[in-house]
Amino acid sequence: MKQYLFIAILALMALSACQNNSTLSNKAILKNEPTVAKLLERNQALQQGKEWDAVQNNYAKNLNLLRSDTNQLEPKLQLAYLFINEARVTGEHPYYYPAALQLLEGIITKQPEDQDLLFLSLSAKAAVQLSLHQFQEALLTVKQALEINPHNAQVYGILVDAYVELGDYEKAIQMADKMVMIRPDLRSYARISYLREIHGDMEGAIEAMEMAVLAGIPGSEETAWTQLTLGNLYQEHKEIDKAEQQYLQILAERPDYPFAIAALASIEVERENFAKAEVLLDKALSIIPEVGFTIQKAELYKTLKQDEKALAIAKSVLPMLEEDTEAGHNMNLEFANVYANLLNDIDMALVYANKEYTKRPKNIDVNKTLAELYKMNNDAEKAEKHLKASKLKMPVLKNS
Repeated sequence: MKQYLFIAILALMALSACQNNSTLSNKAILKNEPTVAKLLERNQALQQGKEWDAVQNNYAKNLNLLRSDTNQLEPKLQLAYLFINEARVTGEHPYYYPAALQLLEGIITKQPEDQDLLFLSLSAKAAVQLSLHQFQEALLTVKQALEINPHNAQVYGILVDAYVELGDYEKAIQMADKMVMIRPDLRSYARISYLREIHGDMEGAIEAMEMAVLAGIPGSEETAWTQLTLGNLYQEHKEIDKAEQQYLQILAERPDYPFAIAALASIEVERENFAKAEVLLDKALSIIPEVGFTIQKAELYKTLKQDEKALAIAKSVLPMLEEDTEAGHNMNLEFANVYANLLNDIDMALVYANKEYTKRPKNIDVNKTLAELYKMNNDAEKAEKHLKASKLKMPVLKNS
């Protein structure tokens, strides 16, 4: 699940597996107003002082512009950006992503003469589609944007993400090279890091992600997410103290950042401080109803051999994933992992994993999942087939 969360955030710098109890159809459309979803109140821990004030003011300003003339398109784009950011910060993905797409479609279908506005709207739509794991659709959308402006770094970032998820790694590398040539910044370095990671170059991945962190604005949400990813890389590289330092630094600059809190919980699990890990996970879940945190908690109870608690929590994850699916989010691999690792239902896990395989037969993570599932199912021939498909050789990234 890690790669999805990473892409969901970095596609527009717009990042966990996702959950929320609200939907766009729950009477959140403002009555007698332009067709714009309400801005949901943030959890107090996420308000970040002036940041939340700025969000509310931005929402009110653009809504008032639409009140004066519902045919204006720029305010719709600004509100779409706002909703994408709120989805990241609050975890309210099933609510905000459909709301953003509705606004963006309202611009794109008008085919505005302002080509820059159309380009930005198509790019934003592609980023949302990536976050929803609609990878083929995102690729088609971003190619339309590329035809308008082939000189924008971020459009190549979206192409990197789409090609990675569809398993076309050579094209992903080509797009990453173009991106970093146009603009070597946090977003391009982060993508170089991810490409190195999936090709097995962990030291190179860490180096590129360290560059990404240095290129970011201290205290910003996107820098916090990049530090989180760097911490994850340190953790995978068994440098636990360095990982913890990154997570603590995030919390020093953005107190109550839930993903850093959950990451600290994972460190406490590695140190076998299970009681402390549970407290941290409960705190993270009290801030954002993130499905990834819920899965972490089920895994914690499974580690502690508290099977009834683990099973109860695992079953509670299924309706969360269903809600995301209803909002247009492709959750096949998430379902597969929950059924396999928490519910011990390999047959159902294979149903979902194979469903994803029909969409992305060249993706290494899909093939790794199927290899593991067939191994668990004692089907050595199919396990070997998918294991071979999951192997990549490390190519040279020219501009890294």
